[in-house]
Amino acid sequence: MPHLHRAIEDLEAETRRTDPRFAEGLRTGRPCAPREYRRRMGWFLQAVALAWILIGIALPQGLLLAAGLVLAGIGTGVLSPRHDAVGRGRRRS
Repeated sequence: MPHLHRAIEDLEAETRRTDPRFAEGLRTGRPCAPREYRRRMGWFLQAVALAWILIGIALPQGLLLAAGLVLAGIGTGVLSPRHDAVGRGRRRS
């Protein structure tokens, strides 16, 4: 059983390191959504990017259009799932 207790402590430390807001919510009994489900900033960036692209098309402004496309790429990166956790002990069947 000490091995299981150590594994639980390791999992708790990893959760606290990767998503402190979620870990604090679990500790206090008021859980919030994990980081993977909090995507407000990504949707905000996508909305701003769409506005910049449309304005760049309406007014012949290539720089504004290009900035909108770059911002859309950044927003897509924020919305996409994290790939840094892939391959850390979980195997796909």
